[in-house]
Amino acid sequence: MAQNKEKASSGKRLSKAQPSLKVLIWSCVACIVLTIIIGFTLGGWVTGGTAQNMAEESAEKAVVDRLAAICIVQFKQDPEKDKKLEELKKTDSWGRRDYVKKQGWATMPGEKEADSEVAEECAKLLMQSSH
Repeated sequence: MAQNKEKASSGKRLSKAQPSLKVLIWSCVACIVLTIIIGFTLGGWVTGGTAQNMAEESAEKAVVDRLAAICIVQFKQDPEKDKKLEELKKTDSWGRRDYVKKQGWATMPGEKEADSEVAEECAKLLMQSSH
């Protein structure tokens, strides 16, 4: 009989140690919230809107990069390119984009005017290649 009392008292102790349903639910909620916080801050998760913005920025940068390459080709076709590159080097960094636009290098075939972002990237590439 002594063994039955021990078994019963062990079972009672185990049932007392088990969390209540309320504690279990709040633990699950806390785990979910913690997972979300860690996912968005450290895990690289983003919302759909942020992903869309990132995709648009990436696409725009890719287009600018490709058009800047065309700008470089147009610069290389300029018969006075060496003289103009020296002038570009002497131009302040904030004025280089306008200089490239003025030369027409950043005006793409079929376009009437140059794109400012393409001119900016083209100026950067020209300055890098001259070093």
